[in-house]
Amino acid sequence: MTTISYKAKSKLIDELLKKDDIKLLEKQSLFSKIGFSKKEEADLYFHNGALDKEAIFSINASKKTIVNSQMLAKEVLKKIPEAKEKLELIYPAVDLIYQNPKEIKKQVCEKLGIDSKKKIIFFTAQNLKANGVLDFINIIMQLNSQNIISIIASDKKQIFNLKFQLSKLDLEGKLLLLEDYKNMDELFLASDVFLLPTYNNNFAVNILKAMYCKCVVFTTVNNASKELIDTFSTMESPNDRSIIFKINAILQNKDDLKLIKNQNRKIAKNYTLEKQMQKIEAVIASF
Repeated sequence: MTTISYKAKSKLIDELLKKDDIKLLEKQSLFSKIGFSKKEEADLYFHNGALDKEAIFSINASKKTIVNSQMLAKEVLKKIPEAKEKLELIYPAVDLIYQNPKEIKKQVCEKLGIDSKKKIIFFTAQNLKANGVLDFINIIMQLNSQNIISIIASDKKQIFNLKFQLSKLDLEGKLLLLEDYKNMDELFLASDVFLLPTYNNNFAVNILKAMYCKCVVFTTVNNASKELIDTFSTMESPNDRSIIFKINAILQNKDDLKLIKNQNRKIAKNYTLEKQMQKIEAVIASF
């Protein structure tokens, strides 16, 4: 029986816990925390986010620790250089049913009342503000092409707040705000560009999902997902003005647009749930 613990849950962890020979280590009781009983540590620890005291202890006590980016691995090694031999880099997994983007786009555009000939620029995130939603809007307002429509999708509360912030702007025909959209995967499949000018450092799984769905992607250089994209697709900051010229250029060149879409899907296919599970199983087998 292999025991695991994690800093933040993911699709990979959910899938791993379906296996009979994997056990999730229970959270500590109050007594174990204050030293009345021995603290049990997991064989395999999934680290993500802040490198706090608890995370440092878990890394040191584990047989192997999974990190989801080179950026995170470097951060760990700065504080725990002796952990080098136990760190394993496994990027997040993408898990969705791939369908023909052209067909899905037709269906989505019909549902939303959008001209299917327009290029769709998409933005979504769990926390709109922290992921640069206002920077996204500022960018799309400065694009030249009339043949585009932008979509922001999130939960009802965040979209309500965003509508209030944008009430004085004229975005009619340029921007569509969707709240509690039932099938987010089809929005990724229907889109041409996924733009995430995020302030967050943690790996943005939506970048990987967009690549898998044949989108051109752009995100900030501070985000760990930059490790899977080229320099053309990275922004120096959330308000990097060069991105306006890049998006204008890519939308005007059908051949380049198609090429980058296909390249992104080819890269993302290396990180399906099945393939990432195989990598984790290989790590466990090495114990």
